Amino acid sequence: MSDTIRVEVVSATGIAWEGEALSVIARTTEGDIGILPNHEPFLAGLVPCAAEVLTVDGRREIVALDTGLISVADNRVALLSQFARVAAEIDLNAAEHELAAAEKRLNAGETDEETMQHFRRAQAQVKAARLAGEKA
Repeated sequence: MSDTIRVEVVSATGIAWEGEALSVIARTTEGDIGILPNHEPFLAGLVPCAAEVLTVDGRREIVALDTGLISVADNRVALLSQFARVAAEIDLNAAEHELAAAEKRLNAGETDEETMQHFRRAQAQVKAARLAGEKA
């Protein structure tokens, strides 16, 4: 039995983060899930969230995700999303500005898919950046 899991966070543009970890927490359509080494195989839909990865050296990597999938099998976790950004790469002020702009568009009645996607991504980025700031 292994005491670590291999984690890959993959977006449409490539691998956002990968490495060995002790645990992963992400939000699925059914709620939050924690993954530890030797977890049973699992597949679920992801909702926009700030996923947390506890690395083997004790760091917390936080990644903003859009909708997607989480796959767990053979001590490997894949977080697959159209959009993924590591919190350390997120400018909180810019993300808050994006979120406010998206909220303004929604409040004005723009409920098209592009506006909804912009809102969800901005919301996930703000949450990830704030979480990273709290844990620093």
